[in-house]
Amino acid sequence: MEWTLNSPDELPALAPQLLEALAGRRKIALYGEMGAGKTTLVKAICQHLGVRGNTASPTFSLVNEYSYAEADGSEALFHHLDLYRLRTAQEAFDIGLEDLLYDPWYCVIEWPQLVEDLLPEDTAHLEIEILGETARHLVLR
Repeated sequence: MEWTLNSPDELPALAPQLLEALAGRRKIALYGEMGAGKTTLVKAICQHLGVRGNTASPTFSLVNEYSYAEADGSEALFHHLDLYRLRTAQEAFDIGLEDLLYDPWYCVIEWPQLVEDLLPEDTAHLEIEILGETARHLVLR
């Protein structure tokens, strides 16, 4: 599935479409160069899910965990990882990546290249391509 956005203002409308296109998958490898809008997209998804509190880039913390209520009212978690600063797959294991990949919650991983071989087979791969100052093209595989 593909989308073209002309502005970040279109992200709130994209979030429910993207979640539907995931078809139940909750592990997302998020690709895109620096400044493509990866974290901004994650914020839009979190907002749509009803995540409580502020969302921020996990660049320095590596993993951010948020909570929200599922449709049935049960508590759910959303994990947002940024692996940009990691040098080895072992460092990813050290921050608990394996547990996050096999739990039932959403897990979005920015800069997943280092751990691609470790990702579950049904991981969604989402690429954001910069088309212009504010325009982006997204491809979901």
